[in-house]
Amino acid sequence: MILALLSDIHANLEALEACLRHARDRGAGRFAFLGDFVGYGADPAPVVAILMRYASEGAIVVKGNHDEAVGRGGGYANEAVRESIAWARAQLSPAQKVFLAGLELVARDGNRYFVHASASSPERWTYVDSPGAAIKSLSASPSAYTFCGHVHEQALFAEVERRASRYRPLSGSPVSIRSHRRWLAIVGSVGQPRDGVPAAAYATFDDAVEEITFYRVPYDHHAAAAKIRRAGLPAALAYRVEKGA
Repeated sequence: MILALLSDIHANLEALEACLRHARDRGAGRFAFLGDFVGYGADPAPVVAILMRYASEGAIVVKGNHDEAVGRGGGYANEAVRESIAWARAQLSPAQKVFLAGLELVARDGNRYFVHASASSPERWTYVDSPGAAIKSLSASPSAYTFCGHVHEQALFAEVERRASRYRPLSGSPVSIRSHRRWLAIVGSVGQPRDGVPAAAYATFDDAVEEITFYRVPYDHHAAAAKIRRAGLPAALAYRVEKGA
């Protein structure tokens, strides 16, 4: 069965809907959502409503650092993040806040392990942004396949002789990842890519043939950015959506 892997949606409804349509058109029968569903964007409530529906239908859903921040008071990261989290908190219903608070940091399904950041310390929200960080996560994972997000870019790592070898994926090109080796896939950001390309990012994993495919999905990012501005959120957040920065 084809599993769709989506992370870092960040309240971007247009990007989420585009990726879900794209995944279903490619035969996805299961879905895994890897955290950071709120923050930055202008549609936290509609996005969480979709996540709740998919969770009720059996989707895997794990918590991200922005989701955790909704449930606690006090400062969090930079001013733009704090403002967007406070705004999201005010938009979400009590049931939606309970849903986010109740999410687990990790999930395991057969030989697949799901986490927002690093498997080595999920609660610390460590960025897997280098081969060294990747091997720490790979070593801590109990599974052949580890899927995560958090860094807002796409990457694939394989464990080779106790080191992590990095592969840079091409959109739409399947990569064979046989389970005799351990793999770590960073699936990218649906709602706020940061590689200079505004198209939404996600991936699919076909367990029947042991292949992963990374995708970039164009969507109306200008509409998503306009919503951010109308909501009165920091202008820099709209700019990042428009520029993929």
